[in-house]
Amino acid sequence: MIKLLSRDHVFEGTTITPLVKTPTNRQLVQYAGASGDYYEIHYDQAFAQSAGLEGVIVHGALKGAFLAEMLSNWAGHPTALRKLGVQYRGMDIVGKPITCKGIVTNTFSDNSSYFAECDVWTENERGQRTTVGNAVVNLGT
Repeated sequence: MIKLLSRDHVFEGTTITPLVKTPTNRQLVQYAGASGDYYEIHYDQAFAQSAGLEGVIVHGALKGAFLAEMLSNWAGHPTALRKLGVQYRGMDIVGKPITCKGIVTNTFSDNSSYFAECDVWTENERGQRTTVGNAVVNLGT
């Protein structure tokens, strides 16, 4: 049995353990294959630059997946994530670090479980938030 976070240790204002990812071209090509998003800005440097971009950019949905990974790691179980919604606000360049962060904004319980509502986001190497969202995580009983 996997133990989730304890309700005694999670409250409004709790910081979620950050996760840093540095996507590679290979990872983006693999993600394109899995998602079906083959737009050249996600794997072709020359094409991305001809489109006015600094370089190959990370798929927005992949950044959402990184946030989901951060939340699942923090909660201690891959099925703890109950809801995740994100908005893409900026581009992240392949090979540069993306830091996933979050904070608990509310906690609540139902008859069987304890939950945390969270604000989550990714930051580029300049500290700019490039993907923002919210989530609900099941913290167990």
